[in-house]
Amino acid sequence: MRYEVAAGALGAIVLCHCSQCRKAQGSAFAANAPVRSADFRLLAGADELRAHASSPGKWRSFCGRCGSPIHSHREGAPEWVRLRIGTLDTPIAARPSAHIHVASKAGWWDIRDELPQYPQTEPGRR
Repeated sequence: MRYEVAAGALGAIVLCHCSQCRKAQGSAFAANAPVRSADFRLLAGADELRAHASSPGKWRSFCGRCGSPIHSHREGAPEWVRLRIGTLDTPIAARPSAHIHVASKAGWWDIRDELPQYPQTEPGRR
């Protein structure tokens, strides 16, 4: 699967510690960034894209061939996707800006950086 994101379209990267992201990633957190749906384009493998409803109104999309999580989207905000940053092939200068959903973070993971931490979602989330 190949995709592109329009130049400058990547929003703030956040590290999500919610239980759904941890389970979907198989890790302590997921690195996500909002991208306008219009700025995200599948170039190859669109027929391999699969999705499942992880909660009412929220869909998580992944590659049906390799299982890599690609993005999530909410039915109530179709103009946005939340891209899984680990799937990017191109280097980016952006760095994470915050930890979110730390109230449900993995007990075995200690956050040891100085980024802001929010018990739930970050203020002004798109």
